Order: sequence, then C-alpha cells, then structure tokens
Amino acid sequence: MITNFEQVFEQLRSKSKKRLVAAWAVDNHTISAVHLAVEKGIVDATLVGDEKMILDVCKSEGFNPKSFTIVHNPDELKAIAQAIDIINAGEGDILMKGLCSTDKYMRAILNKERGLLPPKAVLSHVSVLENPNYHKFIILSDMAVIPLPDFKQKIAIANYLVKTAQSLGIAKPKVAAIAATEQMLDGMTACVEGALLAKMADRGQIKNCYLDGPLALDVALSKEAAEIKKLESPVAGDADCLLFPNIESANVFYKVNSQLCVGVKQSAMVVGAKVPCVLSSRADSIDTKLNSIALAALSAK
Repeated sequence: MITNFEQVFEQLRSKSKKRLVAAWAVDNHTISAVHLAVEKGIVDATLVGDEKMILDVCKSEGFNPKSFTIVHNPDELKAIAQAIDIINAGEGDILMKGLCSTDKYMRAILNKERGLLPPKAVLSHVSVLENPNYHKFIILSDMAVIPLPDFKQKIAIANYLVKTAQSLGIAKPKVAAIAATEQMLDGMTACVEGALLAKMADRGQIKNCYLDGPLALDVALSKEAAEIKKLESPVAGDADCLLFPNIESANVFYKVNSQLCVGVKQSAMVVGAKVPCVLSSRADSIDTKLNSIALAALSAK
C-alpha cells in the first residue's frame, strides 16, 4: 500500500511514462509543475498555449523549452479545445488545466462534439491528501464538480474512490459515507443515503470495499472517538476514503487541510472522463500540481 507521495513517484518511475497534455499552459505554476514531473521521469509533456508566453516562463525559470512539446495556440478557448483534440487523437493519457478558469476547462471536457465525456458517464472530483496527523492517505470526493450528488451519483463517487484507492495499492479500501452524525436519523438525507450505501456494499452491489455509513468525520478518522462512542465498524477510525454529502462539506475539508494543517500535501483530479484530468486551483502550489500530475499518471490506463 502506498502511503505518501514519495512512494507514488517511486512507483511511477518503475512504469512506462504517461503522456500529459496541458491546456493553456502559459503560467509559471503550471509549467514549473510539469517541468518537475518531466525531470522526475514520470511523464512526457505537451504544452498547448501561446508559445511566446511559454518561452518567456522557460527563460525566467531557466527551463530548457526542449523538455516539452510546445503547441502554439494564442487563443485560450481554442488552446483548451486543441489540448482535448490531442487526447482524443490518442496522443495523450492525461489532461491538465493551466491558467484557464475551471468553468472553461470543464465546459471543454463536457463538450458533446469534441469533449472527453463517455456516454452516460458521471464526472467527479477526487482528491488524495497526505496529512502528517493521519497514518495514511485520505482519499475524498467530491469537492469541485457535483454540488449536491443524488443517490446514483453517490454510488458512482463511491466506485471512483475505490478505483483511486486501488491505484494506490489498497486492494479493499475502507470507505466512510460522511454525515453530521453516525446516528441513523431519518430526517437527514446524508444519514439515510449513507446507510443505504453501506447496505449495498454489504450485498456486493458496491464491490471491492468496506463501506460504512453514516459516519461523522471524527469517528471515521479517529479510533479513540469510535471507541468512546462504542461504535463497531470495519471502517471507523481507519477510513481510507471519505464520501462527502455535498460540495460545501468536501470543499471546506480540503481547504482546511491546505490552510491550517502544516505539512499537508494534496492532489486532485477529475475522474469519469476518457482520461484523468488534473484539476487544481490556479492558486494551488507547484507541489500540489506536481502531486496531482503524479496521481493522474498512476490512475491513467
């Protein structure tokens, strides 16, 4: 089982390199993260965007522009679409967001004629966190794509969490369906649907995982809290994956980690498309973007 990002990089170096295509990759953070990934030997990279802007960044940072394939396209929207065309032509395994906004990036992925959405697919956003206060990775969803997942979408999210955990070497991950309480309160949708998800997993309708819910965040992550509350569960106190009930709770959890937890390392990607799509904030650190590239490379087929 992989428990930190250094192990992710080690694992990737032993595999054949994936091909990354970065859309509107004209900013320092994106190009620096991609350059580090290329230097570490985990991807080959194509940067799509204004060539002069890309070369200016390379010059200011001391990067050899020959480290990348540069596809010149000076128009932001057309550059995003061209990056996706490269993926659809079979010349890329990972898409990455550059300086463009999330809504432009997602609209291009969802485009019915030129996008990356398979028929009837559900897109979701999965993050992997390395927090020094927890003994292994925390895998969570959905903090950026589905505002209020319905029950069918929660089933899809659970399956994406399981697949991501398996790519990290966790054969049968422990998934916690998060709610405000571990009590089964019929007036709270998160509690009811958490219990239904748990029963589906018990019956093999959600496969290859231990899934329990509803679970409050404290009992999902703390063995002491689970013991104090006398909660018997295969997941409580040792969760690998957190399935949040809505975008607000997942997003706040992710950003509390980034803003208030010293030493935390983060990554994030969109799953459910034809290829993993790196989606991190334009304000995210270079390290977060590098970790996100690594996570996508590990998940790519």
